[in-house]
Amino acid sequence: MPVLVLSRAFLLIGDSLALRKVSQFTRIAPSQGNVRFLSGSGSLTLASLGLKSEVKTVSANEKNKLQQGVSTIEVPKRREQKRVSGSKTGLVREKNPVDIKTAPFAAESFSELGLPPLLVERLENQGFTVPTDVQAAAVPTVLKNHDVVIQSYTGSGKTLAYLLPILSRVGPLRKETLNGYETGNKIDIEAVIVAPSRELGMQIVREVEKLLGPANKKLVQQLVGGANRSRQEEALRKNKPAIVVGTPGRIAEISAAGKLPTHGCRYLVLDEVDQLLSFSFREDMKRILDHVGRKPGARGGESNSPLVKRAARQTIMVSATVPFSVIRAARSWGCDPLLIQANKVVPLESLTPSGPVNKSGTPSTISSSSNVQAMPDVQSLPPNLQHYYTIARIQHKVDTLRRCVHALDAKCVIAFMNHTKQLKDAVFKLEARGMKAAELHGDLSKLVRSTILKKFRNGEIRVLLTNELSARGLDLPECDLVVNLGLPTDSVHYAHRAGRTGRLGRKGTVVTICEEPEVFVVKKLQKQLSLSIQACEFSEGNLVITED
Repeated sequence: MPVLVLSRAFLLIGDSLALRKVSQFTRIAPSQGNVRFLSGSGSLTLASLGLKSEVKTVSANEKNKLQQGVSTIEVPKRREQKRVSGSKTGLVREKNPVDIKTAPFAAESFSELGLPPLLVERLENQGFTVPTDVQAAAVPTVLKNHDVVIQSYTGSGKTLAYLLPILSRVGPLRKETLNGYETGNKIDIEAVIVAPSRELGMQIVREVEKLLGPANKKLVQQLVGGANRSRQEEALRKNKPAIVVGTPGRIAEISAAGKLPTHGCRYLVLDEVDQLLSFSFREDMKRILDHVGRKPGARGGESNSPLVKRAARQTIMVSATVPFSVIRAARSWGCDPLLIQANKVVPLESLTPSGPVNKSGTPSTISSSSNVQAMPDVQSLPPNLQHYYTIARIQHKVDTLRRCVHALDAKCVIAFMNHTKQLKDAVFKLEARGMKAAELHGDLSKLVRSTILKKFRNGEIRVLLTNELSARGLDLPECDLVVNLGLPTDSVHYAHRAGRTGRLGRKGTVVTICEEPEVFVVKKLQKQLSLSIQACEFSEGNLVITED
């Protein structure tokens, strides 16, 4: 079988300049060439990425690995082991020794992934000692300069999966510190991270600041909407950040004003990339893609070819769910991108569309002739969730929510509604019954939203009533219950809403409160996600499972 080979490539790396020149791809026999993807599953290994592991693997998702075809694992006696992911430390219930051949990205420490010692030390100071599955797969792949699409369930540590390789090459934690960081000289922006919401952007900034430390926190700058633009431009001029994190509108706006020089940028990260493909971001994303990593003054026919343009930067796309629209965009925006999942890395070119088509006209699933498939929606969900639904009239839904919270003794609850105007009334009804609640939506100011989230994290607010604003990206590990007062529009929205609980290996519960005519929608979601959503009711302060 022919395999995909990179026929001609060279990489020149200086102190602050990385230039890649890539020619077109050709298909040749497996015995030729130095860079190739193996036939069959197409998976890469740590060894193929230039890294070796002499240890066995630690898995927080061993059940998922078994479902994905790892059939030769021998499970010994269970024991407790600490594990970390994107933001907090969690517990892993099993530590299963697995041969490196059956677990392609086994790692028991961040140092095995090729990260600088200083960065590993900062991780340990934050309580991060063992990489999650997606981090173990993504970090060495990104360090090898591949364009990638990172897909893993919400709360699995995707943010650190792309931040760590970037910080190992950019800023004071890198292996070879640039003189500019030591003397305070001007350093060009080297990484642009785009997020669809202000909350997600500010959350990413906090993660970077934790690793950089107070002395170097100015090396990351947030450019989000809702904040004072002139102050952001002044901070760019004064602080000379190496990493910029922001929303598409504000980044494109400051770029168009000539205040954001990103032509020499080395990394472009698109977090929640499936959201960034929406029509509302279309023009802003076009400007970002045209200007980030595009060196001015490039002339000649070769420099205008799409392949050379894409190779001017390293593009990293991230999401819990990857419909074919993302695959198509990745092929256009990236240079030979790879799809990274929890325990495998495969060429994106091996994936082809198939299956049912959604309302937008794009295939909802992808597969390939080589049995390589994109992760189904069910694996976009944290593994330790319980799913229920209960029936209530629309005027009784808020009271059913209150009884649900008491029955499950939930301390931090996120309740989703589809219409913003319903939130205030729901908050009023809950507080009238003595339950601390607050609304969160896009019409609130940045300061008010930040204050509400802070109170929710501190336990001052028990129930957070919100719309789709909070369904993506927000890391709220304290949340132990998600309630759908309004039905999600599809399985992807259900997966993202449910992902607000059960993060980092914790347990969580998802309850959907629907009317009688809406039960068929719940059944449809259950079938699409291949999970069990049990019927229940709340009686005498208890959750009682009922027959359908």
